[in-house]
Amino acid sequence: MHDLKEKCGVFGIYGHPEASNLTYLGLYALQHRGQESAGIVSLDNKQLYSYRQMGLVADIFNESVLDTLPGNAAIGHVRYSTTGFSQLKNAQPFVVDYSLGSIAVAHNGNLINADLLRDELEAHGAIFQSTMDTEVIIHLISISKKKYLLDRLIEGISFIKGAYSLLFLTNEKMIAVRDPNGLRPLVLGKHKNAWVVSSESCALDLIDAELVREVEPGEIIVIDKNGLKSYKPFEERDETFCIFEYIYFARPDSIIQDKNVYEVRKMLGRQLARECPLDADYVIPVPDSGIPAALGYSQESGIPFELGIIRNHYVGRTFIEPRHSIRGFGVRIKLNSLKKVLNNKRIVLIDDSIVRATTSEKIVKMMRLAGAKEVHMRISSPPTTHPCYYGIDTPTKRELIASSHTIEQINTKIKADSLGYLSIEGMRNSANSLSVGKPDRYCDACFTGNYPIGYPKHRREAQLDLFNKK
Repeated sequence: MHDLKEKCGVFGIYGHPEASNLTYLGLYALQHRGQESAGIVSLDNKQLYSYRQMGLVADIFNESVLDTLPGNAAIGHVRYSTTGFSQLKNAQPFVVDYSLGSIAVAHNGNLINADLLRDELEAHGAIFQSTMDTEVIIHLISISKKKYLLDRLIEGISFIKGAYSLLFLTNEKMIAVRDPNGLRPLVLGKHKNAWVVSSESCALDLIDAELVREVEPGEIIVIDKNGLKSYKPFEERDETFCIFEYIYFARPDSIIQDKNVYEVRKMLGRQLARECPLDADYVIPVPDSGIPAALGYSQESGIPFELGIIRNHYVGRTFIEPRHSIRGFGVRIKLNSLKKVLNNKRIVLIDDSIVRATTSEKIVKMMRLAGAKEVHMRISSPPTTHPCYYGIDTPTKRELIASSHTIEQINTKIKADSLGYLSIEGMRNSANSLSVGKPDRYCDACFTGNYPIGYPKHRREAQLDLFNKK
C-alpha cells in the first residue's frame, strides 16, 4: 500500500449494439488505473456522443447517461492526473472537430517532450483547451497536410516521445496505437463479432470477451466496418515494458506478455524469500498489493501465511478527520491490525515497495501496538530511487527515500527490526521465469535510473520544426 498512481486506463469496442454499456463495464474493471475522472465517447451514424465527469465510474454513469451514448462503437477512459490538473477540462476521452471531421482520443502514458511541442504549437497560434499532454497529439494530427487520417496520425505520432497507449474514435473507425517501446500495456480482444481494445485483459473477462493478443509495440490497429487492419510504420525498437505493472499497478487477474500477473507476484515473493530469509512465526502481507508476494514468500520459506492486517475497501479518496486526535488515523481508517494474530509473534511484513516510508513507518508501529514481538519488513521490489516519466505519478527524486538513504537508514526511519529488498536481478529473473520463449526486456528506470527514452534536459534542447516539414 502506497501513494504511487498509474496514470490511466483505456477501453474501446467496435461493432457491438451495446458499445457504451460494455465500455462502462470495461472501465469498471479498470478503475484501479484511475479514480479522478472517467468518460465515454460513442459513435452512432457517423456522429460522436460524449460524456465525462469527475469521480468514480459507478458514480458517473447510470442507465439514463448511457442512453445518451448510442451506437455500436465507443471508447472510454479512467484517469489519474500526472500531467495536467485534476479538473473536468482534463478528463478524457478528449473530443474535437477538425478538417476531416470529429475525433476523440484516450491516452494512457506520458509524453516527455509535450512541453517542447506545446511551446512550438502555441508560438504558431494553437489554442489549447486543457493542460493535458494528450491534447498535443490532436494538434499534431490537425496541422498535418496529409490527405488521409492514418497518414496524419503516423506523421503526428512521429514527433512525440514517451509512453503512449492510445485509442482514437472518429466518425467511421476506432484506432489503437502503442508506442514502439511498449511501455504501457494494451491488449486486443474479441466479443462475438466485435473487436475490443483494453489496457488490461481483466476488463475483457468482465464482458466475456476473448483475449486475442497484445497490441504490439509500435503497432497501429485500425478497426472499421470492413474489419481490422494492422500497420507497423515506426522503426522497430527493443520492447521495454514497465516492470512496475507486474509489481503493483496491473490487476493480479490480468494477463500481460502471456504471463499471469498474480503468478509473477508470487514468483517475486519466492525470490525475496531466497534472498532475504529469516526465522519468524508468520508472513503477513500489507493488503491488497502485498498478498501474492507474501504467499510466494510463505510457500518458499515454509513460514505460515496469515492475514494480520485487514483493509477497509470502502474508504473514498477523502474523509473528514475527527477534531480530537486519533493516533495514526490516516492509515488506520484504511488498515487495521488483527491483535489476535500478531500478539507476541515474530512477523515478516511483506509490501511491494516503499516510496516516502511514511506509510511503512505507521504500519510497523501498528504491528508493535498490536503486540508483535518482532517486525521484519521485506519488499518485493528493489529500492525505488528514481522518478518515472512514462505515466506513473511518482514523487520527485528528493521525495523518494531510497534515493538519499541506505537500506539501514530507511530501516531506522520505519523502526523495523530488519529491512530487506528484492535485488534488481532477482526481480528481472522472477518476471522472466514465466516468459514463453526468449526473456522479456523491461523498463526498470525507477530502480536503476536507466531510462529507455531520454528525457529532455532543457525545454529547448531539441529544435522542433513542425510547420516547415519537407
